[in-house]
Amino acid sequence: MILRWVRHREDLNPRFGLIIMEVIFKITRQQENSHPVFKSYVLEVEPGNTILDCLNQIKWEQDGTLAFRKNCRNTICGSCAVRINGRSALACKENVGSELARLEKISSLANQSQATPEITVAPLGNMPVIKDLVVDMNGFWNNLQKVAPYVSTASRQVPEREFLQTPQERSLLDQTGNCIMCGACYSECNALEVNPDFVGPHALAKAYRMVADSRDSNTEERLENYSAGTQGVWGCTRCLYCDSVCPMEVAPLEQITKIKQEILERKEASDSRAIRHRKVLVDLVKQGGWIDERQFGMQVVGNYLRDLQGLLSLAPLGLRMLVKGKFPLSFEPSQGTEEVRSLIESVQNTD
Repeated sequence: MILRWVRHREDLNPRFGLIIMEVIFKITRQQENSHPVFKSYVLEVEPGNTILDCLNQIKWEQDGTLAFRKNCRNTICGSCAVRINGRSALACKENVGSELARLEKISSLANQSQATPEITVAPLGNMPVIKDLVVDMNGFWNNLQKVAPYVSTASRQVPEREFLQTPQERSLLDQTGNCIMCGACYSECNALEVNPDFVGPHALAKAYRMVADSRDSNTEERLENYSAGTQGVWGCTRCLYCDSVCPMEVAPLEQITKIKQEILERKEASDSRAIRHRKVLVDLVKQGGWIDERQFGMQVVGNYLRDLQGLLSLAPLGLRMLVKGKFPLSFEPSQGTEEVRSLIESVQNTD
């Protein structure tokens, strides 16, 4: 793959014996409150050069006005997160060779090819741009504060020396504790694009760290807060983008799901529509192998026929479905309902 892009007049660096390639970097240039434009820079780089190395080379050798964030250069601080070819990632972690290999695979599937490979670099999404690749992260940090991301010991007696945890208790915090607050998950979050009240996957991953922490004494109040409206866990659309781009394998969606399980174990279906949605869906699939749409609407939106306003809101849709012949007048359980029920119960018993 790489050899296709090696320069013909100087295939190898004579000093180190390394492959040198020519790559076009298309960088988003933008001032605050202005339209973005792409500017191209041609670089001679090695496959092992990171994207951050290339940004530094552009700034030092071609354009000193290019603005971007950086700090540790070692996948620790999270400062250099940007969108590389449309995917949020750390510039210090991704290298030219692996990125071009990924692009070549995509291009081959689309039957496209380029004489000179291109790598695009743009600022993170869901945050306003200050300049070029630098974004305003105030909203990101403000949303983190909404989940109270610190251990609360207000109702516990403070020990003379320290709070002790067993190795097993501490291990529950390992995955979420790896978060470096780079903003990659926040950048890719589809829920944030349509729901500005949603706190974001980074905040909810940190929220589960607090729920799972044996030293915290505020779990019940936290779960009430995380379950409120669509700003918390019920605002998540489960698109999986946050998991796919996280450079530290925190798996924010997995942590959000764990919070939901904690909430569902404590709440009744009548407490909120979001909780009813989850409980009714599972119950109906257990009963019939798939969802009886008539019962689903009446139980979730109509709150088991107790919410008259909710039931009336379904009437226009029901009438349109009747007119179009789409309203299910009867329901037949699916084949293998017993197997489906057994599988669900096995998972529930395991949890």
